[in-house]
Amino acid sequence: MTLHPDFMDLDKRASDIFHHIVESFMNDGAPVGSRTISRSFDFSAATIRNVMADLEELGLLQAPHISAGRLPTDKGLRLFVDGILERGTLSDVERVALEEDYNDTQSMHDMLEQTSSTLSGLSRCAGLVVAPTYTAKPIRQIEFVSLSTEKAMVILVSDDGTVENRVIDVQAGTTPETLKAASAFLSEKLYGRTIDQMRDILIDEIKHQETQIAALTKIVVEAGHATKLSNGRLIVRGRGKLFEDPQALEKIEALQGLIHQLESQETVSRLLEQASSGDGVKIFIGTENPVFEGSGYSLILSPYGAGSTNDIVGAVGVIGPTRLNYAKIIPSVNYMAEIISNRLRKMSHTD
Repeated sequence: MTLHPDFMDLDKRASDIFHHIVESFMNDGAPVGSRTISRSFDFSAATIRNVMADLEELGLLQAPHISAGRLPTDKGLRLFVDGILERGTLSDVERVALEEDYNDTQSMHDMLEQTSSTLSGLSRCAGLVVAPTYTAKPIRQIEFVSLSTEKAMVILVSDDGTVENRVIDVQAGTTPETLKAASAFLSEKLYGRTIDQMRDILIDEIKHQETQIAALTKIVVEAGHATKLSNGRLIVRGRGKLFEDPQALEKIEALQGLIHQLESQETVSRLLEQASSGDGVKIFIGTENPVFEGSGYSLILSPYGAGSTNDIVGAVGVIGPTRLNYAKIIPSVNYMAEIISNRLRKMSHTD
């Protein structure tokens, strides 16, 4: 057991008791009393109370109620995660199990939906995935498919394999031949470029013609411009699991605020910002959480990339109470990000 340098003055007895309290809290979320701890150690309840008082003075433990047991503070959990916790690694069997959730025929959308569900299932909390929008990615192909006399679906395929479908309104009488011509026109104009990069050129093209192809081009440009400020979209699975935590009712207002934040587009930008700051998985515990401020919930987040340069285009993670199973979730989140990055690189080399 290796202690954080700031707490090297803790002796083995104090560190063992602290470790026991943290693990008990992660198991059931309940305060731990000295008599309960004494059943696991050859220390008297009085000795344990003295050690707990010392740990409380260091800011590692807190007493939620008068005469109650103790719970770890966010500072204590940070010590546990950074210095005491032996972060688990995934076995070959566990890695294969995670990979089997995917198949080679899945679209980008289905893959990210599956990732969010898988993270929710293994953490018993909410799984998060920040999915990139097509406007930020170079386009490989655009296709229009007629749905009715006044509706069509536009299918946008980016160069990393991202597929996004949108239903749009079209002029009455727009023929399949016109849709096919518009598909060819825009695929040629946008190939290898983003909609934002080609916006001015496409607008200039629109000004010089009054055709149905121009009208379809305008719809695509306007759709791209409308989401220009969006860094992506957030896929969340397992919101209901957050209400299953024993402490959920005690902080229902904070939980309701968290659910509201999960619906905010600003949250997407903040998640990407945090995921992009440095390499690898990020761990924010309770009050440290810069994305869901004031919620008291922990966030484990890892970025994923695309293309040969592996530019960060999204993130995967888990949001849940501070008693998360960090040893299990941290390597799982990190490996899920690796899986997605590898799939995206494979897609970008498949025409």
